[in-house]
Amino acid sequence: MSLDKKYQSLDVELASDDPWGLDGNPFERERHTQMLRLSLSCGIIKNALEVGCAAGAFTEKLAPHCQQLTVVDVMPRAIGRACQRTKRWSHITWIASDIQQFTVQEVFDLIVVAEVLYYLEDINAMRAAIRNLTRMLAPGGHLVFGSARDAACWNWGHAAGAETVISMLSETLIEVERVHCQGQSANEDCLLVNFRNPI
Repeated sequence: MSLDKKYQSLDVELASDDPWGLDGNPFERERHTQMLRLSLSCGIIKNALEVGCAAGAFTEKLAPHCQQLTVVDVMPRAIGRACQRTKRWSHITWIASDIQQFTVQEVFDLIVVAEVLYYLEDINAMRAAIRNLTRMLAPGGHLVFGSARDAACWNWGHAAGAETVISMLSETLIEVERVHCQGQSANEDCLLVNFRNPI
């Protein structure tokens, strides 16, 4: 599936009340609980980056724990929905951008990127996005990554999933903790990993 078709499909899904069942599904609630636990295990979060906000379900959980939170999503509709959901906080900056194009001079002590990288067109694009993210990670900062596993991502028509990306991230970052979340269906199977930047 081409990148344009993937983005069109995402836009259609975002029009529903609870896209991907992020609020109502026990598996998704547990996944977000573990992502938040891994994020908070890093200590005080001064400046965080969330890559891919969907409809803001995780953004709403993370925001109260950050002094500053930047949220990047390629889909303007996702940003609109997440912004509406989190409007009670004024310390969130919203940016509509592809993660491969997104760049800032500041560094983040926490980056959260979950269920996003497999939407990129191929392994080279994933590797470029990872280089971009690790460049923005502060020395000693943490990156919390989550994804469906390779087998599920291949079945969905994506280039790769968790195992492949974890291997790439491990080339420059140190794995601190790994969590396996599994639900009732074959599609509810993901890995979450907390990495630290050793530099």
